[in-house]
Amino acid sequence: TKCESGCVCADGLYENLDGRCVPAEECPCEYGGLAYGKGEQIQTECDICTCKKGKWKCVQKSVCSSTCNLYGEGHITTFDGQRFVFDGNCEYILAMDGCSINRPVSSFKIVTENVICGKSGVTCSRSISIYLGNLTFILRDETFTISGENPGVQYNVKKNALHLMFDVIIPGKYNMTLIWNKHMNFFIKISRETQETICGLCGNYNGNMKDDFETRSKYVASNELEFVNSWKENPLCGDVYFVVDPCSKNPYRKAWAEKTCSIINSQVFSACHNKVNRMPYYEACVRDSCGCDIGGDCECMCDAIAVYAMACLDKGICIDWRTPEFCRKFLQALF
Repeated sequence: TKCESGCVCADGLYENLDGRCVPAEECPCEYGGLAYGKGEQIQTECDICTCKKGKWKCVQKSVCSSTCNLYGEGHITTFDGQRFVFDGNCEYILAMDGCSINRPVSSFKIVTENVICGKSGVTCSRSISIYLGNLTFILRDETFTISGENPGVQYNVKKNALHLMFDVIIPGKYNMTLIWNKHMNFFIKISRETQETICGLCGNYNGNMKDDFETRSKYVASNELEFVNSWKENPLCGDVYFVVDPCSKNPYRKAWAEKTCSIINSQVFSACHNKVNRMPYYEACVRDSCGCDIGGDCECMCDAIAVYAMACLDKGICIDWRTPEFCRKFLQALF
């Protein structure tokens, strides 16, 4: 209804990120705050996406990988994306195959051993055991040992100042990357060439998070505690009956925990906020920071923030969040 001064592109042309008018075929695509030109590609775990007329056209990969995260004081995200928290002082099976009644032979099993790490009773993952037939990796006390051998398994170990990474190939079955931060965080990234059933605390990896609480007895538990108790490696361990809220037991720590973890909600991570839901990571950070009350509290907090930074990195967004004054210890690390 009224004229406004300014410039517009002629019919059939569109303004690109540089302010130039270009035809639709030349329009760039955006991902993670970066611009990609016509024909450029990005890859996610499951898709290959190509920029075409300003929009991403994606094709699903034939082999798709997924990641299970165990971090902090008993936080787990399953292969299918289900989240839960548990506090159990025992050994638990994170993931294994050979779960079906018809094929009970397992080619791999990954076990976490939890120990008490706070006065409120919260637990931390301190030891990881990886069984590959007669080949065994034990991850404990910031180092690892390898015993036995299995000619049917190929593996490679990489290490830096913060992480140990194991690339494991079981030919015809699985490609796995196992990442341990030598403390509380452990990640299992797996792609499979078989429809073999997977089970354990990491879920059944069938693409449906609603049935992830499948117990060892092959029924879906009504709650996560029943599910967790079914995957104890040692049946003599006591059952978990409730989940501790460390901030309720340590209210004097809550304000400090909320303040330090607020970096996740700040501008520092703003490029990632619309790619990865930050609230579960913020809540986990506050919980862990309240719970680590017998030493290592800053390390617990930094570990929790690093998990969100890693989730951002998986989406192609690298956040430079560490400073000499904040989580300085791991400045040389990747995330």
